[in-house]
Order: sequence, then C-alpha cells, then structure tokens
Amino acid sequence: MKKFLFFLWIIFYITGCTSRYETYHSYVLPSPNKKGTQKPYVVNGEVYYPLKRIPLGYTQKGIASWYGPNFNGQKTSNGEIYNMYAMTAAHKTLPMNTIVRVTNLRNNKSVVVRINDRGPFVANRIIDLSYAAGKKIGLNITGTAPVKLQVIKFEGKDYVSGYKIQIGAFLRKLGAEKTAGKYKKFGYNTEIAKIDGFYKVFLTGFKTYNEAKRFEIEHNIAGFVVGD
Repeated sequence: MKKFLFFLWIIFYITGCTSRYETYHSYVLPSPNKKGTQKPYVVNGEVYYPLKRIPLGYTQKGIASWYGPNFNGQKTSNGEIYNMYAMTAAHKTLPMNTIVRVTNLRNNKSVVVRINDRGPFVANRIIDLSYAAGKKIGLNITGTAPVKLQVIKFEGKDYVSGYKIQIGAFLRKLGAEKTAGKYKKFGYNTEIAKIDGFYKVFLTGFKTYNEAKRFEIEHNIAGFVVGD
C-alpha cells in the first residue's frame, strides 16, 4: 500500500512540474533572428504583452516551478537552445535577457537567472526555472514554491548597489547647487555631476527602487529614478 501511494505521489509531482509543457506548444516559437517574443502573443486564448522596459529593483511574488528533460535541447522563445543545466528561466512578460534574483520564501535560498523563454502558462505561477536553477533553491524536492523575484540587471548592464533620483539638470553649476541645497533637509545626500554638458542634481542613498520611487511621489518630484 505504501509503495502504491508513493507511486501516486510521483505521478502527481511530475504532472505538477510538466503541466506547463502541455500548453506551451500552442505558441509557435520565433526564429533566433526575430524579436517576436517582445510582441504580444496568445496561449490558450489569452493574450500576453511582453514588457519593453522594466525598472531595476522591480519585484514580484508568486509561485515558481521548474522544467527540465522534456525540453532540454529544444529552442527557447528567443531562439536559444534550452540547457537544463544553465542558469536561465521562463517568464511570461519580462524583457528577454532580464537578470532576476529568485528567492524561495520557504527556505530563503536564492539564485540569479537570465530570462530567455516564455511561460509558465499555469495559473498562479510566475516563473519557470531551469532544472539546475530550481535545484539551487530546492524546487527539485518540492516541485513548486512561493518565491520573490527582483530585477537586478539587464543585458550588458551591471547590478546596481543602490538608487538615486535625478531632480534637475542645469547649464550653470550655480543653479544645480541651489537645487541641491533645498533637498539636504530630507536626510539624503545630494550629488552634482556634469553629464553631456549639463550639471545634473541627484538625491542619493536609497537602498531600493521602491524606496526612491515612494520618496519621489510623496514629495512631488518631477524627476526619475536611476541605478547608482
């Protein structure tokens, strides 16, 4: 009886990990030299709109799963050959080549992966990790787990250690200095940098994108958040 129950559990576990595959092929994968994965696409009657831009520090919470042998050696949505031992992942809408840190909220283990595929097309799941990436955070044991994603890098750009808000740009340094002085009372450091012929003023010292964005909104700053 125990062996029979264990066998049923194995079937359930495999089905949970592979349900993504049953629907995924309804979407025709583009060839490597096309940017079709950045255009809207349809899976099982639902339209998905890949994002063209996403801010550094963007976060998302949901369920993660993994995919492996059934897809190993096949093309991913951006035309690469899927390697189940590479640190990659599938996401429905994040831009291709976005680098994200995935943290398992059950055991606090994390892994950094690059988005090169689309999916998972299963309710409540937000990311499908490669076998190797999933194993690093324990998904090879549980199949799925609640996770937090954080965008930490884009293709060709380094991870940022903090964030700052550009609050002004001036042709004369005196104007930049006056503006910088107005914001010192808020407890954040100010920085003036000459970039492209302008003296640009930044508020620095924000640890997360959300912290910087919240400050910008609360103080009606007509600026924008950038990585530090």
